Amino acid sequence: MEFQAAVEQFYQKLGHKKIMALATSLNDHVMVRNVSVIIHDGKILFKTDKNFRKTKQLVENPRVAICYWGVQIEGIAVNHGLVVDQVDHSFQALYQKYWETSYNAYPHKNSEILIEVVPKFIEIWDQDKDDHGFQIFIDFEQEKAQLDPYD
Repeated sequence: MEFQAAVEQFYQKLGHKKIMALATSLNDHVMVRNVSVIIHDGKILFKTDKNFRKTKQLVENPRVAICYWGVQIEGIAVNHGLVVDQVDHSFQALYQKYWETSYNAYPHKNSEILIEVVPKFIEIWDQDKDDHGFQIFIDFEQEKAQLDPYD
């Protein structure tokens, strides 16, 4: 499978927003929790309070995994600073559009930071129109993709 086609299929499968399970770890202590994610311009973004335990883990160990319904992403969490300090406020606008209830509950807190998950490796489990299972593996560092049947 061609790398760019696999990446496009990956982002198409995710859509614009998802509640995703985020796994972090620090000193062999692993935690997983749901986060409200925005997928925009090839970026996987969420916000969180800079004082939360997951944020401490992200700062000290930025290697994360995040998943949704057969899409498993291994990557690096990048802290882009306070959401309110984003110059173009694009994330806030998207967050308000896709997660309005959460946006209204935590609109402009000075403790909310913007996190981007930069994919390193992706594994997708899916089925074709004839219900035949397959996996797609996408390696971003080597810019390679592979499709394997799973039946």
